[in-house]
Amino acid sequence: MGHTSFQYNRRAFIRTGLLGAGALSLGPAFLRRAFAAGPVTVGDGPYGPLQAGFDANGIKLPAGFKSRRIAVGQQFVGDTAYPWHGATDGQATFPTLSADDKPDGGWILVANSEVPGSGGASAIEFAADGEIEDAYRILAGTSSNCAGGPTPWGTWLSCEEYDEGKVHECDPTGATPAVARPAMGVFSHEAACVDPINQHVYLTEDEGDSCFYRFTSDEYPDLSAGLLEAAVGEAPGVLSWAEVPNPAGGLLTPTRKQVPGAARFDGGEGTWFDNGIVYFTTKGDTKVWAYRVETSVLEVLYDREALEASGEMPPLSRVDNITVAPSGDIFVCEDGPEIERDLDICVITPEFEVSRFLMLDPEMHSGPPDPNPVKGNETVGVVFDPSGKRMYFGAQRSFGVGGDENVPAGVVYEITGDFRLPPPETGTPADAGSTEELSTDSNAPLRLIARSRRTIRRLLHSGLPITLELDELAGVNAVLRAPTHNGNGRKRIATLARVRSNVAVRGKVDINLRADRRAERLLRGRRRVKAELVVTVSYADGRRSVLRRDIVLSRGPRERIS
Repeated sequence: MGHTSFQYNRRAFIRTGLLGAGALSLGPAFLRRAFAAGPVTVGDGPYGPLQAGFDANGIKLPAGFKSRRIAVGQQFVGDTAYPWHGATDGQATFPTLSADDKPDGGWILVANSEVPGSGGASAIEFAADGEIEDAYRILAGTSSNCAGGPTPWGTWLSCEEYDEGKVHECDPTGATPAVARPAMGVFSHEAACVDPINQHVYLTEDEGDSCFYRFTSDEYPDLSAGLLEAAVGEAPGVLSWAEVPNPAGGLLTPTRKQVPGAARFDGGEGTWFDNGIVYFTTKGDTKVWAYRVETSVLEVLYDREALEASGEMPPLSRVDNITVAPSGDIFVCEDGPEIERDLDICVITPEFEVSRFLMLDPEMHSGPPDPNPVKGNETVGVVFDPSGKRMYFGAQRSFGVGGDENVPAGVVYEITGDFRLPPPETGTPADAGSTEELSTDSNAPLRLIARSRRTIRRLLHSGLPITLELDELAGVNAVLRAPTHNGNGRKRIATLARVRSNVAVRGKVDINLRADRRAERLLRGRRRVKAELVVTVSYADGRRSVLRRDIVLSRGPRERIS
């Protein structure tokens, strides 16, 4: 069955993406302590050791997990008439909607093709029960599409990995044509990830002296124009950002040569945004990095050489694609050395333990034989479905070569089992005692619960607690402000308290607005003040909701007015 416009209307991807895209699983806070507080240790991990033998697909897994072959290069996908592309690479998943715009449990898996001259990207559509419904092309006419990344608004950024490579924004449904985004730079792109709260796109570059880039759209989420910057400073350390003068540098004026003092990395690979942190990998020195957006601090999470020096035998080498599961566990693919190449996917837990999660049979998945110029194999495209219960990954050069261009076949697998999931969301009332619910529609996607009155003394000592109920992941900025007078007696609006989330939040969220240092001075001598609470909710697709509520601040009957 072809990918028709009717199907697009029936199962359109969720345009706000953050509601459930497996590609953007913002799990619980990963960093419970500073990285420097203790090194990553080697262990069996949360799923225990691998079983003794390989399964029928040539995969060794922990007990309780099983694999399913989804697609093989140059063979039809399932019962569809679409032959899968060769040399499969970076992947993402996107949830789908029913006709009444509610999640229907299905999803779309997109994947790149790293074939020089004829790469592009394809997609596979799954029903809620995991059965394959369709497969189709979403990007053609490009070259060496390596990794990339999903956007919160439901598109796929496919990255070309060669000197004049671009980022192409793709519709996972294939209903609209892909569009090149040259403003994001012309260079050997590897991967991209989006910080939906601060509205930045972070990009890696696959060069031995690569840069780490940040793109800021002129009109987020439109990526057609904006500012491309490179990170400046020593890595690890505190980074700053400097403009790339000519983002269209390409082969003649490479972007990585344009910014003095740019931080240098040995082969930038996969990247992923989660909970205020940009994770990315560097293959040349086998490091996993973590960039804290709020503080601009870049730290090393995993360093194979340092572990070896301490006497450990780390299982993770030549790091490549990366994803953060809903549990907060980081899954990392391997692109091993040319000799005795590793064929693993490893996991780093929030407890700072690294272990193998799966291993490929080196004989079944040995890669193309000589004289093919591409030797060996690598695991790629690790990602979870929107529920977090199914994992997908590829092996780029499994099962030989074929076709007119002698292209490596490659394969995509699905892994199912008892994957860890985040604990259920819980919430407590925003304040003890009676509250006035300041939203009347209990079925609204956004609801605010707060007290309509607060004593000035409690505001200054304890802040103003509120509760938000959100159906979608979003950033939150809450401000309490009140009228005051300046020295000339003129009225003005002053901020008493403010809080801003630096990560996306969803569900029942408790927030406390702590009084500003100036609040005591601004409220001095006043018995009763009519303040305004303004809550701005920013969604990933650029929408904003603003709630304005009156809060009466007053002195208690026994409070002295100074």
